[in-house]
Amino acid sequence: MDETIESIPKLEGYNCFACGTANPIGLKLTFYRQGEHVCSDITLGKNYEGWENMAHGGIVSTLLDEVMSWAVIYFRRIFFVTRRVKIKYIRPVPLYRLLTVKGKMIEGENRRLCKAKGLIQDEDKNILARGEATFAILPDKDLNLVPDKLKREMNNLFKRF
Repeated sequence: MDETIESIPKLEGYNCFACGTANPIGLKLTFYRQGEHVCSDITLGKNYEGWENMAHGGIVSTLLDEVMSWAVIYFRRIFFVTRRVKIKYIRPVPLYRLLTVKGKMIEGENRRLCKAKGLIQDEDKNILARGEATFAILPDKDLNLVPDKLKREMNNLFKRF
């Protein structure tokens, strides 16, 4: 198994809550490839709390959706939207501890849909949550929904992978 870690470039200046660099309250996730996974490391603070000292379930879901989306971006280099996400919360996700979020492509891909799965681990490699998502691939006729500047920048990003 290839354990080489490769940093994944991303767009600068966008407001995405999960990965955007311009969102003052966002997670500002960065990504790297490790084998067949796209990964991100994060330590969540008080702003992302649900129950005391635990991450809010919506934040857990956001982390999984984002890392699975970046697996699609990196490995498929396509435009898509999230169609469905299924989350299994296994253990509380603690605040103030290093977490690793991992996503990878799974079988079931076709020209209209693709699938990914993800997980969140703590420093001790305990699995805290799992996710599986289906993404709808945007056909060329629907790419008009994506602003031209974003299309250009994403296509340039795809070439950098």
